Amino acid sequence: MDTKPKSHRLRIGRFSESNRIYLITTVTHRRKPVFQNFYLGRLLVQILRAEHPRTETLAYVVMPDHLHWLIQLKAIASLSKTVASIKSISAHRINQKLNQHGRVWQPGFHDHAIRKEEDIKAIARYVIANPVRAQLVENIGGYPLWDAIWI
Repeated sequence: MDTKPKSHRLRIGRFSESNRIYLITTVTHRRKPVFQNFYLGRLLVQILRAEHPRTETLAYVVMPDHLHWLIQLKAIASLSKTVASIKSISAHRINQKLNQHGRVWQPGFHDHAIRKEEDIKAIARYVIANPVRAQLVENIGGYPLWDAIWI
C-alpha cells in the first residue's frame, strides 16, 4: 500500500493566469494548530499583506491549522511561486519566533480559479465565516485573523 503524500497531484493542470482570482487553501504540517497562537497568526497576516507586488488580497482567514486566501494574481505573478513564497517566508519566521526548525506547512496547496459567473463577494463571505462554522466564535467579529476588502 502506497502511504506517500499525494500533494504532487494538486499541481496537475495548474495554470497561473494574470488578473485571475483564486481561492487558495493550505494546511499546516500534520494539521498542527500553529495559528492558535495569535501572534503567529498576525505574523502570517503581515506576510500576506507584503505580497502586494504579486497579488491583491481580496479576503483571508487564518484558521488554527490552515489558511484560506482569496487573491487576484497580478501580471507578473505565478500562483505556485506566490504560495511557495508565502509558505517559505512564514515558515522561516515562525521557526525563528519559536526557536525551532522543521516544517510548518504541508507540501502543496489547493486552488480554485474563480469563474466569471461565480459571486466573488459570496465566496469572500464564505471564506471569512470559517471560524463561525468551525464553532471557534459565535460571530466573525469575535475572531481576529480575517479581513476582506469589502468590509
